[in-house]
Amino acid sequence: MNLTERQKKYLRGLGHRLKPLVVVGDAGLSDSLLAELESTLDRHELLKVRVRTGDRDARNRIVARLCADSSAELVQRIGNVALLYRPNLKKKPEKRIRIPSG
Repeated sequence: MNLTERQKKYLRGLGHRLKPLVVVGDAGLSDSLLAELESTLDRHELLKVRVRTGDRDARNRIVARLCADSSAELVQRIGNVALLYRPNLKKKPEKRIRIPSG
């Protein structure tokens, strides 16, 4: 799924008020963290992830792996916080996040 700039702008607006729900610590990625990310994405569709590593390249790799493993789209990354989006088509249509088309 490739989001347009208009869609990303809309999602950034929704994500502005969110607090990070998943925190990646110095230990890095684990199976339990990835499982928690999956269940949280299913529940919320849009979430913030805080990556607590000092190295910028390591943060970029972790965020890229989180997106790849969960099939989520990176909406925005500022510092050590990334905003991820993945639609949940199993949710009732009225409970899903509705993003503007194209």
